[in-house]
This record gives sequence, structure tokens and C-alpha cells, in this order.
Amino acid sequence: MKINQYISEVKSCSRRETDRLIKAGRIAINGEICTHGTIVSDGDVVTIDGQVIAKEEKEKVYIAFHKPVGITCTAADHIEDNIIDYINYPERIFPVGRLDKASEGLILLTNDGTIANRILHGDYEHEKEYVVTVDKPFTDWFIDMMSSGVKIKDGITKPCKVIRVDQSTFRIVLTQGMNRQIRRMSRAFGFTVTKLKRVRIMNIELNGLESGKWRNITADELEILIGQL
Repeated sequence: MKINQYISEVKSCSRRETDRLIKAGRIAINGEICTHGTIVSDGDVVTIDGQVIAKEEKEKVYIAFHKPVGITCTAADHIEDNIIDYINYPERIFPVGRLDKASEGLILLTNDGTIANRILHGDYEHEKEYVVTVDKPFTDWFIDMMSSGVKIKDGITKPCKVIRVDQSTFRIVLTQGMNRQIRRMSRAFGFTVTKLKRVRIMNIELNGLESGKWRNITADELEILIGQL
């Protein structure tokens, strides 16, 4: 960010006051007197009159949330029924990925952009597990076809693990994140998804977490999660 903004945030002073400090040559970055518009990068040492100033490091937050049907996975506060307003967490957090409004289940929220980006990066092929119910009974052929890769508008889905639960319900483990992927895969064979619940993201499981409730990810869970990234 620009030095003006950085100083204003760290010192809680006005932009006008910050501009006066810069004009007077009292602010330096890595020992060099800075000018208006100079960019502060990670790792830079910023001083005022030789005294180091730094942003206070915020504690990282990692939350597992059981999203109910009807809640939208967005941090945009102008969107009705958005996930941030629903949780009403006291600090700024954001959802890691998405789960469509008609679906329920596990979603992670955090203020750690680095971890979020690595979880979402498609190259890592992190597992996400779902329990899915469709509108009519299916045969073993359906299970075989779903697991082998399905041609949809975006291309052919990657092979995945699919296990029957009962005559119209199955578990599926995906390693990619096409939009509404399971619904579109099912529709390709003439089935409509009537219920979709995500029960696992990597090593984080929904387990008995009630719909609409959240919990902090444990230290052990976080250690395993980071180890997989």
C-alpha cells in the first residue's frame, strides 16, 4: 500500500498530517527518505524520526461453519442473507470458496488470505466430500458413470470417488471446483439433486455441527490442514 495510507492506519492520524510528515522528510523506508506515493511492501522497515513503526499483527481466525440452505457465500454486505451478516463475527473474515445457496454443509472462513488461496488453488486437488440425494433411484451404472468423469459444458470432470448410500443417495469426493459441479453432473444423466450437503473439506469434517452453528478449527486440525497445503 502507499506510504500515506500505511502511516494513517498505523498511527491513526489524518492524511493531511501524514503528508506533512512526508514533506518534512521525517519518514523513511529501509533507511531511505520516502516521498508521496512510495509503496510499502511486506518486510519493509518504516520509521518516523528514526523510530520503527509497524502494523499490529492481527490474530489469525479459522472457523468451520455449517451453512444452512438459503445463505449466500459472499462477503458483500449488500447481498441479502450473506454469510458474513449471518455469522456476525466480531472481526473481518471471509469465506474460503463457495457453496451454492440451495446447498448446505461445511464451509471454512478465515482472515488468512495466504491459507485461503492455497486451499482454493486448483493445482493442489484438495478433497471435498458431499452427501447427495437425487429425485429418483439410480443403478450401479449411474455410480460408475459419475465416478469416471462426466462431460458438462465446462469440459469433462475429473474421475472421482462415488459411493452409494441408499437407493437415491450417494457420497462423492471431488478434487476440483467447477460451479455447481455435482448438480450438473447428475443432470447429465437425467437426475435432479434434491439435497446436497458438504461434509468434509480436506481433514476438516462437519461431524455433529448443527446447521447455522460455527466452531473454531482446533490447533491439531489446523496443523494437519497446513501440512497438506
